[in-house]
Amino acid sequence: MNHKRFRDSGIYGVGKAAEHPPALAVLSHTPAGATQTIAWVGKGIVYDTGGLSIKGKTTMPGMKRDCGGAAAILGAFRATIKQGFKDNLHAVFCLAENSVGPTATRPDDIHTLYSGKTVEINNTDAEGRLVLADGVVYASKDLSADIILDMATLTGAQGISTGKYHAAVMTNNDQWEAACVRAGRSSGDLAHPLVYCPEMHFSEFTSALADMKNSVADRENAQSSCAGLFIASHLGFDWTGVWVHVDIASPVHAGERATGFGVALLMALFGQASDDSILKQVSPLSCGAANDDAKRRRLV
Repeated sequence: MNHKRFRDSGIYGVGKAAEHPPALAVLSHTPAGATQTIAWVGKGIVYDTGGLSIKGKTTMPGMKRDCGGAAAILGAFRATIKQGFKDNLHAVFCLAENSVGPTATRPDDIHTLYSGKTVEINNTDAEGRLVLADGVVYASKDLSADIILDMATLTGAQGISTGKYHAAVMTNNDQWEAACVRAGRSSGDLAHPLVYCPEMHFSEFTSALADMKNSVADRENAQSSCAGLFIASHLGFDWTGVWVHVDIASPVHAGERATGFGVALLMALFGQASDDSILKQVSPLSCGAANDDAKRRRLV
């Protein structure tokens, strides 16, 4: 990360109190003849104390898995490239330790994120959306991505919304919402849509002092959807590309062990650009899969 460029950004604000500084790291695959650019953006909170809005003794253990989104993207990136991938693919890792210390972000601080939007911090434990907001904007502004997918262990509310086995998906594109569900069924990494309704839910972040706060006013109003909307707002709700948000907070682990959730989902979802015949076959965005799905709908 260029610290001068990202000073007071979301990633820097989250990780600045840690012994090891935060970083935005990018792996890129740019084959000849690519026709589109895809970016996978992963939340990589290597440990989450909650910051000054500190987690309790029963909720902090296990926060070593708060890098599950970045870990899934790293695994999927490696596997996808090995199988042959025809489009430009960037893996963007938003890496930070949400720590407590003399320089930690305080509730009431106002940060300017990489998008240029100002955010009033009212909960330092709502940190994932801050780092991902920087990541998706970097993917758009600096990598010129046409399709941006962010994956994260973002909200405890995800487990309430879609349970332990289904990731929660939100997107600005109906076709991609359906594709995520189908890719989940074919890969075994199940997914289910969240409500996408910025005009009703984004007011949860209203701030008198900044463009927005980072945590909702009403925790009983679609928390997982609102968290995703925070990220989308930094791209802009009028952004013309495809944005997909995948919250994997619950499926990423079974008890104390990691499941590897997300790798198969990404490989299936983007399999149409692979050289691998099986991945092409299971991809819901390939012509064959789309035709098969249309046939099934006609038979119902």
